[in-house]
Amino acid sequence: MALLPVRMNAQEKIDKSKRALTESEGVKSSNSTSSSSSSSDDDTSFGESLAGEVIFVLFQYTLGAAWLGAVGSYENEDHLSNDLTKYPYHDPGSGNYYNPEFEEESVYVFRVDVKDKFLYSSNDLLGNHLEAKIRPFQYFYLKADYYQIYEFQKLAGTSDNLSLFYFNFAYDRLRFNRFNLGWTMGASYVGSGVNKAGFSYGLNAEYFLKKNISFLAGAKWSHINAQPVHAYEFESRWHRKNLYVTAGFEHLKIASPNYNFITLGAGIYF
Repeated sequence: MALLPVRMNAQEKIDKSKRALTESEGVKSSNSTSSSSSSSDDDTSFGESLAGEVIFVLFQYTLGAAWLGAVGSYENEDHLSNDLTKYPYHDPGSGNYYNPEFEEESVYVFRVDVKDKFLYSSNDLLGNHLEAKIRPFQYFYLKADYYQIYEFQKLAGTSDNLSLFYFNFAYDRLRFNRFNLGWTMGASYVGSGVNKAGFSYGLNAEYFLKKNISFLAGAKWSHINAQPVHAYEFESRWHRKNLYVTAGFEHLKIASPNYNFITLGAGIYF
């Protein structure tokens, strides 16, 4: 009997997540300190003007460095000109990108990647993860993730579910033949009665071995109602033409509860 409360608490993760995401953040007292401006003479105004120019110049350099780090230099980094493949391993030794200089001709490719994975934590906690990427060309792509999690309270004879969405603009900063690394930026949304959205950002990378096997890692961070809504995944893929099967691990943090899943699924490239 002593194990009953522990088991019931373990089966209430989704309810805890929902409650935390729907609770009010509370009234945040904004103590706006009204700055009492002292008398400004000529020397003070000159100093402020000079400081303002220095800050503006530093901001320009900082913005330029951030742009270079996030987007890169197409004049100096050859890998940014690599083309998108029809699907990984379509060209021997190439993953998502290939160097058109070694091909007879560069082919414009519009590609759609679709993946669906079954998520398993226990017989009481299951889920599904559907992902789609629309790649109009090699420069960027649009990415959507849909998670559906189910929780069963067998002792109480009830169940609960939670739907989680991510909609992101994605850019691969590194586009080598066998390795790509990029970032995402967009929005998250939790349905199932919560119906709240937040800003999301993330990182992802994929490495391709020579024999039709690749490894992918990704992270998406977000906050809704000041609560974390994060998703992490690691998976291995075995490719066969424009199809692949995948197995791996996913970790979700939705408010305070953590969800750990073993994953198994398949994908296709159109």
